[in-house]
Amino acid sequence: MPPSRHDYLEELRWRGLIHQATDEEATRAHLAESRHVYCGFDPTADSLTIGNLVPIMMLVHAQRAGHRPVVVMGGATGLIGDPSGKSAERTLQTREMVEGNLHGQRRIFERLLDMSGPHGAVIVNNLDWIGRLSFIDALRDIGKHFSVNVMIQKESVRERLHNRDQGISYTEFSYQLLQAYDFLHLRRELGVTVQVGGSDQWGNIVAGADLVRRVLGEDAFGVTAPLVTKADGGKFGKTESGAIWLTADRTSPYAMYQFWLNADDRDVPRFLRIFTLLPRADVDALIDVHAMDPGARTAHRALARAATAMIHGDDEAQAAEKAAAALFSGDVASLPEASLREAFAEAPSSDHSRALLGGEGVSLVDLLVEVGLAKSKRESREFLANGSVSVNGEKVGPDDPLTPARLLHGGLILLRRGKKNWHVTRWG
Repeated sequence: MPPSRHDYLEELRWRGLIHQATDEEATRAHLAESRHVYCGFDPTADSLTIGNLVPIMMLVHAQRAGHRPVVVMGGATGLIGDPSGKSAERTLQTREMVEGNLHGQRRIFERLLDMSGPHGAVIVNNLDWIGRLSFIDALRDIGKHFSVNVMIQKESVRERLHNRDQGISYTEFSYQLLQAYDFLHLRRELGVTVQVGGSDQWGNIVAGADLVRRVLGEDAFGVTAPLVTKADGGKFGKTESGAIWLTADRTSPYAMYQFWLNADDRDVPRFLRIFTLLPRADVDALIDVHAMDPGARTAHRALARAATAMIHGDDEAQAAEKAAAALFSGDVASLPEASLREAFAEAPSSDHSRALLGGEGVSLVDLLVEVGLAKSKRESREFLANGSVSVNGEKVGPDDPLTPARLLHGGLILLRRGKKNWHVTRWG
């Protein structure tokens, strides 16, 4: 069951999604009634990385608690660049780039948030109101309420000011005025009273709440989530192949599933709370099972299944789970072509002439050496003789040649030595 309205902050706290709040008791009392809760996202790319899932989850839980989420897409602020968390000046994007990124990101919000009903999410673009501001209006109506003395104390600004080589431009220094104005505009036009975001946004959120109080004489509230870190000290959301993204065109559902499945044992309990909508009782039960036998990977699979389904849908999560199980067991011949190609997208591969498969076929003794699964023909024969080599999931010996009958989906043959050494051969 979704939490009640009054339990929104309690739910966030249990899930590890509260770092700071503006007067938490007052915020809790304010959220006892249905409110509009907003979070802003800058269009720096046509997708969002998995780190952005944290503030999105804050909106998801707000909606489940009976509040209306408001997504602010930064069509204007994306043209400026938020200095928060950045040690160097951003490269300015063109209007066309920003517009394309807005379009790409919108599909993420439409998938993860319910757009219908009395608490249906609202998606707006801050270019619609910031774009109408003149420079004089900005200085008089916004800048007049900001103290430079306070602005330069903001951590992201202070760090850049101390860096004589890099510094900070007036453009990025002024960013917090624009985000604060977002809060003021949303309070006036949509009745938004709460802003959520990552901990790096605390200064911007407080500035916005203060501007609302100064101009309108009304209360405004903010809540931030902590930066997600990994137990091993590595950067969350990064793998050897790059960042994990929230759209399938950048990170496939299978790669997403594998990301969660390969999480450090120490991170799994925390990730279950933050990145799934599993009920508390289910999460607690999984954590208990995990504590007794982490090697069974029960909690890992539950995390991977739930998080992938939430982001990509049940069908894609099931396909990814089936592909992962097949990869582990070696029973890859039963996988659909799309799942097969996803599962082996990053495996070593090579291209070969299909004509070689005719006649007596291709010698596995030679092929293992050619593709790097054996160092010599002698070693290749030993691997084949002791049963450590399989073709498409079937054990083979030194006298078993590759023939056209072994082709999967008309052109693939998968070689495996031991448990983890795979090689994809393509025959065209």
